[in-house]
Amino acid sequence: MSNIPEMMKACVLTAYNKLDVVSLPVPKPGPREVLCRIKAVAICGSDPKVVWGDYANVNWPPYFPFVMGHEWSGKVVALGEGVTEFKIGDRVAGEAHKGCGGCENCKRGRYAICLNYGQDGKSGRADKGHRHYGFYWQGANAEYGAFSINSITHIPENVSYEIAAMCDSAGIAMHAIELIGITPAGTAVVFGPGPIGLCAMQIAKGMGAGRIVMVGRGEKLNLSKELGADVIINFEYENPVERILEITGGIGCDEVIECSGAYDVPAKAVLCLKKGGQMSIAANYADESKVDAIPLNKVVFNEITIKGSKANPNVSKKVLEYFSSGVINGEKMVTHTFPLEKYKDALDTFTSKAPGVVKVVVKP
Repeated sequence: MSNIPEMMKACVLTAYNKLDVVSLPVPKPGPREVLCRIKAVAICGSDPKVVWGDYANVNWPPYFPFVMGHEWSGKVVALGEGVTEFKIGDRVAGEAHKGCGGCENCKRGRYAICLNYGQDGKSGRADKGHRHYGFYWQGANAEYGAFSINSITHIPENVSYEIAAMCDSAGIAMHAIELIGITPAGTAVVFGPGPIGLCAMQIAKGMGAGRIVMVGRGEKLNLSKELGADVIINFEYENPVERILEITGGIGCDEVIECSGAYDVPAKAVLCLKKGGQMSIAANYADESKVDAIPLNKVVFNEITIKGSKANPNVSKKVLEYFSSGVINGEKMVTHTFPLEKYKDALDTFTSKAPGVVKVVVKP
């Protein structure tokens, strides 16, 4: 590590609503970890909520000061003990979760719902082996970061760092789709044309859906048409349920991927699904008490499947290949970049919903 500085710049959350760029020691990679020079960090919809304190009830973050950032890419610059899978100079993309590896869920590959999640807590130790980078464990909003080799994936040569930083967002969409599958030549509906929804739409098309319907509003809805949606429904002017039933001859759609987080969508999705249809929920809701009641008799009588979807386990290689092959058009989704020193401006741009904003990337 002789060419690596002792100190680095990092954007630190020192209290709710208080971000500062400070100098911190460069971390040392532990066993089965690598040290990465961070090249790009994409802002996620959860990041401003962490800053505002909206997740204080789940201890995100568990302490201050805290380095956020979980959608990242970078270059390996040092290897911890026992690392043979990566070498110095490798370009890699990260994901937020590293399971403990020993619980029953981790053994089944479901490490995003590790049974030891959060056990590291305020101690900052790895007693149970779990990491949730940027939430419970120091993240990537810095010049350098140490990460488990279980949480990084090689980037294809033709994929830029900026696009690779969307591996997490695209992975969330991919996992949500894998939980329910895509009907070849069928009709798939995506609610919410944000970054995850736009990725879900393109992945579903790449997996063989015959018709993709995007429900939303504004410029992102129009972008979804440009990126391949066959039908777009602006919910401000049309009733999504009526329109979906109309275009499917009254039968309903095969799959719904809910990426909006809107309180009325889960109930509407059930009403527009065909008998035996499936819905994957990749969104979360600011106030669960405001979510419209799901018509459970419809779920029972029509044998509707509803699956919750958390994070992006076991899909990073797949989505990076989708970026590489053009199944997912990352170029049109990264719309703004900022240096680390302008992180607050990047966050403001992301939350402003200003025209043309899709994915905002910070470059340490």
